[in-house]
Amino acid sequence: MIWNAPVARRGLCVLLATLAAGCARRTPQAAPAEPPSIPVSRPVTRKITDYVEFTGRTEAVQSVDIRPRSTGYLVEMPFKEGTEVKAGDLLFVIDPRPYKAQLDQAAGQVNLYQAQLKLAKSTLARDVAINRITPNAVSRQQLDQEEAAVEEAQARVNAYEKNMEVYRLNQEFTRVISPIDGMVSRYFLTLGNLVNQDQTLLTTVVSLDPMFAYFDVDEPTILRIRRAINEGRIQPRSSGRRIVVFMGLQGETGFPHEGEIDFVNNQVNPTTGSILLRGVFANPKPDKGVRVLSPGMFVRIRLPIGEPHDAALVIDRAILSDQGIRYVFVVGPDHKAEYRRVSTGALQEDGLRVITEGLKGDEQVVVGGLQQVSAKAAIVPEETPMPTLAQPAAEAGGPTQAPARGSQGTEKPASAQPAGRPSP
Repeated sequence: MIWNAPVARRGLCVLLATLAAGCARRTPQAAPAEPPSIPVSRPVTRKITDYVEFTGRTEAVQSVDIRPRSTGYLVEMPFKEGTEVKAGDLLFVIDPRPYKAQLDQAAGQVNLYQAQLKLAKSTLARDVAINRITPNAVSRQQLDQEEAAVEEAQARVNAYEKNMEVYRLNQEFTRVISPIDGMVSRYFLTLGNLVNQDQTLLTTVVSLDPMFAYFDVDEPTILRIRRAINEGRIQPRSSGRRIVVFMGLQGETGFPHEGEIDFVNNQVNPTTGSILLRGVFANPKPDKGVRVLSPGMFVRIRLPIGEPHDAALVIDRAILSDQGIRYVFVVGPDHKAEYRRVSTGALQEDGLRVITEGLKGDEQVVVGGLQQVSAKAAIVPEETPMPTLAQPAAEAGGPTQAPARGSQGTEKPASAQPAGRPSP
């Protein structure tokens, strides 16, 4: 085989040119993705009242420890444990026989000294009459002694009448009665036990209607309320205005019980930085039913602050949080999502949260598909009415994580931005 160098060089050049042409070819690029369709809503504008929420405990307006006022042995307990009683109802009976004997003895002493008083008065009257008929028939000394005997007998009668009153009270105190209307507790002692005057605890009675609710208000809220009073936006209690407060119980939706503030403590607790307030709430007993409130219950308190005013509100799940900064996404003029920092207020019962700063009220706020939205990202807004808890909106653009709920059923704002989204 004869090697032809020129021919080999030409073949090599053809091969290299073919490879170069193949490398120059490019893979065709995919078409750009369409912007996602995102539900947006305009803020709801309506009158609202600012409020703050606290936790508290109920307490009876009146609470009485039932202790005996006489010493003796229990012989009767006519009440039923855990039932409602009226003021004056009989609860316990202490053996009254010793006190009755003392009373009878005192009555006998009174009768004795009343007889002596009667005799002394008769003697004095007779001698005075004799002297009137026959002057100086009875000496002045004798008359003075007889007058002293009358006064002495009268003093004895008075003293034993007071003793008899003490014994009468002791006998009366053997019947232990309820001093207030309310609910009685259990027996702490049973029949036959010895009870000591003013010492032995027999049972307790607590009033039920109305009921107190005590709660602590933090110092910033105290200052906020006082500034509002000084600015004339809130009328103080001294003006005679009724300060309304609302209460909710475990398992209840919202705050259905209405009461009023009737006490504010005179100093701030330096340990907790809070001040004690008290609300009073009606606790009626329905026909064929039971009262709702009992002393010692855990309650939720809502305290309105100020007068009703116009405010913009958005659904709570539309408000995001990044390191404690609250923000929402609004639709810009070029249909791109804009980051908007906001300040928030109280969460309303329908799931809308008050926006105090950051929104004018006419923006289109992103309310769904938040995982697909980032700052300056193009979106296709689909305007819908602002959703509420009673009317949730279908979130377009793919599934989203359900909003977290608190123990009372109100939605919580997201505590962090969605995964994969750069920090605004």
